[in-house]
Amino acid sequence: MKQIIRHPFLTTIVLLAVAVLLSVAIGPVFIPPATAARLLLAKLPGTSIAPSWPETYEAILLQIRLPHTALMALTGAALAGSGAAYQGLFRNPLADPYLIGVASGAGLGAVLALAIRWPGTLLGLYTVPASAFLGAAVTIAIVYSLARVGRAVPTTTLILAGVAFSSFATSLTSFLMLRSNTELRRALAWLLGGAIMNGWQPVWAMLPYVALGLGVLSLSGHALNVLQFGEEQAQQLGMPIERLKFWLVLAASLTTAAAVAFSGIIGFVGLIVPHVVRLTWGPDYRRLIPLSALGGGCALLLADLLARVVMAPQTLPVGIVTALAGAPFFLWVLRRSKTQAYW
Repeated sequence: MKQIIRHPFLTTIVLLAVAVLLSVAIGPVFIPPATAARLLLAKLPGTSIAPSWPETYEAILLQIRLPHTALMALTGAALAGSGAAYQGLFRNPLADPYLIGVASGAGLGAVLALAIRWPGTLLGLYTVPASAFLGAAVTIAIVYSLARVGRAVPTTTLILAGVAFSSFATSLTSFLMLRSNTELRRALAWLLGGAIMNGWQPVWAMLPYVALGLGVLSLSGHALNVLQFGEEQAQQLGMPIERLKFWLVLAASLTTAAAVAFSGIIGFVGLIVPHVVRLTWGPDYRRLIPLSALGGGCALLLADLLARVVMAPQTLPVGIVTALAGAPFFLWVLRRSKTQAYW
């Protein structure tokens, strides 16, 4: 246990690698993990591993399972990393990536797109994630504008504006779903955390936003550490508070929006994973954010694996699994941490 605490990055990377291997190995066609590992290693440059597996294994793994695994890992990393940043920004362990209405805005945009019969071309398939991302971006702009008081944006006002606009967007989404019968099932699947696109295209589309957003958040670790002493104290130390909050909200929200746009609304990952990382390796945000991103990828891959096997051959939306597993686990974390200092 001490070795795990001493080497957090090595531990999370190993856990993530194991989760990736299990995710690509387990499915309707079982691929032995050792074979899957050799197949993946054979595709790396500079390796010379003679293929000793059926050609169908390579097609299944590289064209179907590996893109889905990469999408889930990126989504988990985006949600957990953004959740850790929000918890530090608002100095509240109950903050999550959806606190200021990003998920509700994305859901409204997606349902609007689903209500229209788009052609089955590549451009038509991209309308739902594009509309979800646009809805999330517009929500961020509206909420931030509503929360502004003069030149300042108080965090309490930002949260209240997010909650109010989230309720408004959710009501509109429910109205649209009641008015539409043809795409109701697809919309429900997306809202419960169901990816609507397959292959490598959504991975490449999401990757720049997630990489840029998590990069900005990771570089802001020291500033978040200082912010835990209070905004007044941080300002006395020369920190540009309002500019810092703007960039943190923008980076975290757009990272979350990219994840939601392609993977649907998945709860509890951005709330629980930072808790577990903080309890295990401490509250230093210079490590907390990147460790949460790695842990979020691992957690969502395991949840997705469970969603695929628990009712096989039917696949559950992964958001159902994270909610069923996350709610009791979160209550256990709260009970366990009653006497422990978080910040």
